[in-house]
Amino acid sequence: MNVDQANKIILKPYITEKTFAMVENESKICFIVERSASKPEIAEAVKALYKENVTNVNTARTIYGKKAFVQFENTEKARDLATKIGML
Repeated sequence: MNVDQANKIILKPYITEKTFAMVENESKICFIVERSASKPEIAEAVKALYKENVTNVNTARTIYGKKAFVQFENTEKARDLATKIGML
């Protein structure tokens, strides 16, 4: 997957107090993603965009769009990525 395809899947990070706490407590970052994106596609897009390995992806459909809760190997990697994309 190239960067253009990944940008069509991962639309933007979703930042609230709860998702901010998830970075520290569960090593997860929440993204708003394309409605038709599957969990493997989301994991591949995150790897293509941010060069980080994903351990788990959970999704939920909300009024804001489809959210993807992406879990990373450890809290350090999640914190570094959150800083890189401007969450922290």
